[in-house]
Amino acid sequence: MILSKKEILNAVKKKKIVITPFEPALVGACSVDFRLGNNFKFFKKTKEKTRIDSNFKRLSDDAYEEKTLTKNETAELAPFELVLGCTLEKLKLNETICARIEGRSSIARAGLLVHVSSALVQPGVENVQVLELMNVSPRPIVVRPGARVCQIVFEELRGKAKYEGKYAKQKTP
Repeated sequence: MILSKKEILNAVKKKKIVITPFEPALVGACSVDFRLGNNFKFFKKTKEKTRIDSNFKRLSDDAYEEKTLTKNETAELAPFELVLGCTLEKLKLNETICARIEGRSSIARAGLLVHVSSALVQPGVENVQVLELMNVSPRPIVVRPGARVCQIVFEELRGKAKYEGKYAKQKTP
């Protein structure tokens, strides 16, 4: 069951959902807008191929160039470029709530996707949300930390579960 605004605010009050920093004005009818943080990972340009097979775990850290922006700096995504970013907000979920990262219509209409395929936020996490920012427009897109780029939709689980994998407490992309 997707939580409505009333149920989201109740879950926040009961600490089933903890959003830091929390701004009630960002709570909508059935989601909470999250803002773009200041940590990014840009893919290094290379002709080297990425091989995805049964042994693939993740790209090594040297595949990326990390950038931390100040409040007034921007990041530019070239047309059809994928960049990892993270949310300003840290999210903590108890074992009865999971969530999904969704795009915002106005942002998508400008050609910016916020996740390529990993929308699920597991129960029990306590982390920033890593966004797979993809410019699918033919024009460069400039993003600034603090922009409302995505929304989180919360759902109640039947039973309890807890994700304890490698991204459970992630702080950067």
